[in-house]
Amino acid sequence: MPMNFKVPIFDVKNLSFNIKDVKILSNISFEIFNAQYIAIIGPNGGGKTTLIRLLLGLEQPTFGEIRIFGKKIKDFRDWYKIGYVPQRASHVDANFPATVLDIVNMGLISQKGFFSKTTEEDKKAVHSAMQKMDIVDLKNKMIGTLSGGQRQRVMCARALASKPEILILDEPNTGVDAISQNRFYTLLKKLNKEQKITIVFITHDVGVIADDIARLFSVNQKLTTCNNPKQALSCQEMSELYGIDAHLIHNHKHGH
Repeated sequence: MPMNFKVPIFDVKNLSFNIKDVKILSNISFEIFNAQYIAIIGPNGGGKTTLIRLLLGLEQPTFGEIRIFGKKIKDFRDWYKIGYVPQRASHVDANFPATVLDIVNMGLISQKGFFSKTTEEDKKAVHSAMQKMDIVDLKNKMIGTLSGGQRQRVMCARALASKPEILILDEPNTGVDAISQNRFYTLLKKLNKEQKITIVFITHDVGVIADDIARLFSVNQKLTTCNNPKQALSCQEMSELYGIDAHLIHNHKHGH
């Protein structure tokens, strides 16, 4: 891998997280740089979501250090630079009284606070986020009336409204049909290639994005990093991690 003298977005050193006496994550170190596309895989209960929560400051590490854009996490204030799409993003109460535009506007709160006046620049940022996720035509629809795939793209647009430099997605495809998933993956690839937004994506379906990702993190208490994902998908280590023939996943491709 070429030497990179830029400050990493995330610089994680010797990170461990315990709940009481149970080790969830053990001595993890890695860096994430601008414009990378990283998939995080691992078994259920292996610590993937916990790792994301630590990166977002939602949990405190038992040991180790996290720096974001060169700052210790406790000193970091520019959270709008990090877009986050949580698990089950497409699951929204059908009676929730908000339009698509209302939901995407909520993405500005991390940058501006609750009571700031919306500027023309804000409106442009929201419109741009909806364009990137191909939902401009849905802006006046009530969120509860949309399909799972449409809601998924709305939640992603909300995360993009603050013009983040990195987008972190925690299995957002749960409950979304295959056609919508493939469309979503294509949009993410475009964000990464054209907008140079760093993508960090927790997934169980890594074969679908095998052609797009540059690095693979496998998390099962410890972290294994691979800079050749296609090779990793067929290797013994991945098979042992999942307890399956992982190379079979790689045969599943999506259209571009």
